[in-house]
Amino acid sequence: MSQALKAGFASLLFIGSSGSALALTLSPAAWAQSSRFTDVSAGYWAQPFVEALASRGVISGFPDGSFRPNDPVSRAQFAAMVDKAFTVSSQRSPQNFSDVPSNYWARTAIDSAYSRGFMSGYTGNRFQPEQSIPRVQALVSLGSGLNLTPRSDINSTLSVFADSSSIPDYARDRVAAVTERNLVVNYPDPQFLNPNRSATRAEVAAFLYQSLANNGQVAQVNSPYIVGQNTIPVIPSSNAALPPGSLIPVRYDAAERVLLAPGETVPITLTVSQDLTRSGSLVIPRGSQINGELRPANLGNQPGTQFVARTLVLPNGQTRSLNARSEIITDVETVQRGANLGNILTGTAVGAAAAAVISGLTGDRRIDVLEVLGGAGLGGLLSGLLVKNNVDLLVVDPNRDLALTLDSEFAAR
Repeated sequence: MSQALKAGFASLLFIGSSGSALALTLSPAAWAQSSRFTDVSAGYWAQPFVEALASRGVISGFPDGSFRPNDPVSRAQFAAMVDKAFTVSSQRSPQNFSDVPSNYWARTAIDSAYSRGFMSGYTGNRFQPEQSIPRVQALVSLGSGLNLTPRSDINSTLSVFADSSSIPDYARDRVAAVTERNLVVNYPDPQFLNPNRSATRAEVAAFLYQSLANNGQVAQVNSPYIVGQNTIPVIPSSNAALPPGSLIPVRYDAAERVLLAPGETVPITLTVSQDLTRSGSLVIPRGSQINGELRPANLGNQPGTQFVARTLVLPNGQTRSLNARSEIITDVETVQRGANLGNILTGTAVGAAAAAVISGLTGDRRIDVLEVLGGAGLGGLLSGLLVKNNVDLLVVDPNRDLALTLDSEFAAR
């Protein structure tokens, strides 16, 4: 991705410093007249947060008039957002991360977010600025930077989440603290935190807005998706349909991760991990199978892969068309010539082209030890890869990367 494009992404969500405290509560209906963004409709779940911030001039969209609410947010982009959102004193000296050069577009913001306690690095003195930030990290960041601590029993507070066991141990106290203060916004079901899924632009906007509301800097927004603040009922729907933009949490049971060669397409099957309901009616039951494929997709100038759904198979065997896709995944793992095959493939499924590349680089012909996914038309794809001394393979973490977003309405029937 170009430096200019990265900087453009980071500047799309920014917070002014002159907000005054308001004792007003705004309902979603207050924002239902119109939308300034082409992809944030009056009925979109995050419209109250996005529009409220936009009305104050604190966020903006893209030149084409869109907000792209379902795009993931990188750690560097999140650092830039919190840097502009809050005026908090420094707690520690900046860290010279090995993967954040001095001329990196977000270096100043990363230094600020680190020194003020919002964000930390990884082992090996790395910050991983291009990694998509998981929802749990975003919430822990806000709790840490704003110095929020639990007010009551942590386990009791977190019991509101049906998937509380998925919250990492390190995060439980901060997640409890932000939950108590209504910073957590879960769509489509407030009971599911989905802590390890990548946070979207809409979700980060909601978290940031709620943080400002907690400090009395902006008006409170009532929403059925704010955990602990269900003061507005979900409007009943006669056709029990999931609207466009709904998230479908999934799991991939075949492997812990998937490796693909750049440009490779492979079919995989995902499993819906929780019931999806609308107006009290079950629309998609957990255990349903989603057939689709990982296809080549670019994020700016950076090659990646994206899961595109084709069909949904319900537990009763009924098959339905499904128009949904994941975010674009651009994480890579470099395989060097002569690398050890066992170190690469533990818990891994690989595309057929990736398997051929790995076999060629490692010199290990034991293709039978791999969980090889199908594919077609690999000849041209492989011709330029097998002559290299190292190849960047795309790596997909199903638990983090493969939550799906509906592109069109899906109705129960």
